[in-house]
Amino acid sequence: MNNLFTEIGLLIIVATLIAIITHFLRQPAILAYVLTGILLGPLGLKIVQQTEAITQLSSFGIALLLFLVGLELDLVKLRAIGKPSLVLGLGQVVFTATFGYLIIRLFGISSLTAWYIAVALTFSSTIIIVKLLSEKKVLDSLHGRLAVGMLLVQDFLAILALIILGGFAGYKNPNIGATIIFTLCQGLLLIIIAWLAGRWLLPPIFNRLAHSYELLFLTSISWCLLFAGLASYVGFPIEIGAFLAGLALAPLPYNLDIKAKVRGIRDFFLTLFFIILGSQLIFEPNQVSWLAIIVLSLFVLIGNPLIVMIILGLMNYRKRTSFLVGLTVAQISEFSLILMGLGLRLGHISPADASLVTIIGVITITISTYFITWDEKIYRWLSPYLNIFEKSTTYDETEPATISGHVVIFGYHRLGEHVVAALQKLGNPIVVIDFNPVAIRHLQQQKIPCFYGDMTDLELLEKSKMHNASLIISTNSDIFDNLTLLQNLKLHKIKVPFYATADTWHDARDLYRAGVDYVIFPHYLAGVHFSHDLIESLAHHEQLQVDKAKHLAELEHRYARSR
Repeated sequence: MNNLFTEIGLLIIVATLIAIITHFLRQPAILAYVLTGILLGPLGLKIVQQTEAITQLSSFGIALLLFLVGLELDLVKLRAIGKPSLVLGLGQVVFTATFGYLIIRLFGISSLTAWYIAVALTFSSTIIIVKLLSEKKVLDSLHGRLAVGMLLVQDFLAILALIILGGFAGYKNPNIGATIIFTLCQGLLLIIIAWLAGRWLLPPIFNRLAHSYELLFLTSISWCLLFAGLASYVGFPIEIGAFLAGLALAPLPYNLDIKAKVRGIRDFFLTLFFIILGSQLIFEPNQVSWLAIIVLSLFVLIGNPLIVMIILGLMNYRKRTSFLVGLTVAQISEFSLILMGLGLRLGHISPADASLVTIIGVITITISTYFITWDEKIYRWLSPYLNIFEKSTTYDETEPATISGHVVIFGYHRLGEHVVAALQKLGNPIVVIDFNPVAIRHLQQQKIPCFYGDMTDLELLEKSKMHNASLIISTNSDIFDNLTLLQNLKLHKIKVPFYATADTWHDARDLYRAGVDYVIFPHYLAGVHFSHDLIESLAHHEQLQVDKAKHLAELEHRYARSR
């Protein structure tokens, strides 16, 4: 088959069919593209013939991907990551890269190649993890926020790694220290040029062209290609130039429109990149070490989560939070494959090395997807063996020896904060239980009685004097945790009204059937509250601006503190 159009068309059609299958298997599309390359490449049906031409086209996908990463780079997000996620992200990358490098060297792999592979193993897929956590409706949970913050740190470090390693172009055995310094200086110069263009050159141009969707799209792509060419001219990969081009456009008010227009063409070319990557896989035993693949896959699937659990345990997080966050790093990222593709193009690594990481990617992405899908079931199975990762609390806890008639609240984040504020206004005594060290420190600063733990811990029944309480409120929407607490209350004959939270009406129904006194259903309550506010705002227009300012101030205050 020597017709480029026909060949690409067939690749896309087959990729689509395999993507439909992987979708029903709850697997990301990236696997479908790599499998398409394997099926239609030299190892399969040998349909991929014009590899060079398709590879050149696929490079547009990587460039556009990093262009959009630059467009989406929000310094507000970087500031909002917070110390726990920053420490976790940096610690995970450093320890994974270090231990990974030592393991890789045991297989006789050269130092530079070992660093490429080790760095590739540190990055986890933000796209996959955010999608899975969003589907499970846990993005705003404690472990969801920690995971996303950690992944943002990884993304920033991945871009930095691409910039530094891209500066080694043409160096087979470079002086690493001198090359890094020279590369960073060149990179700084490009960043300054991009910043100056974004500040003075691009705004007037885009302001004039924004009325035309076609011109806005073409000008954005042209700017991306122009800056990518400039980066290539000074010795950087075109992908880095594309990233900086996006960074220059990020402050413009049209960045959302640009992203929407570029995303489709990016996905098309990116599909070709992963197909070609799959078609270039090497499976010959004399070129690819299957022992290395197995060991490094286990390192990513088990070692990465263990590293995260140890770091979070040292930061006083509970074993459940540490375990759930740890599962999110049990796979490598699309950035890992891009990094290896860059190294292959620059001549720093061999096709066998790139194949090794790609196969690890297929294995870890496939398995870790099910890890996250069934994370709670896996945790309950392994929970008795995870105590080693839970540091004994160092918080000063004073048990309320004589307290009675108090309200016990599980979970301070989100609903819990408002509940606490309302009860304080009424003068009700309260005891808060939370497994977020940040929340516990804040409660202690506010002199609010609190305990560090989770709602399945039987010890807390006595510590919080739950049998003397007037009401128990759970702001945790996990139905298993709520049903476990309800069961423990019944077993210990604690007859106190119990309010639980549910995210779906199915969970609300099941909680009522189990005996919960009242189910807090946020979607329903939000509708009721909004309807009341809507009536008030329509009747008193001037009050809307006051409420808006108050609402924004509260959100900024809570968001900054919660991170």
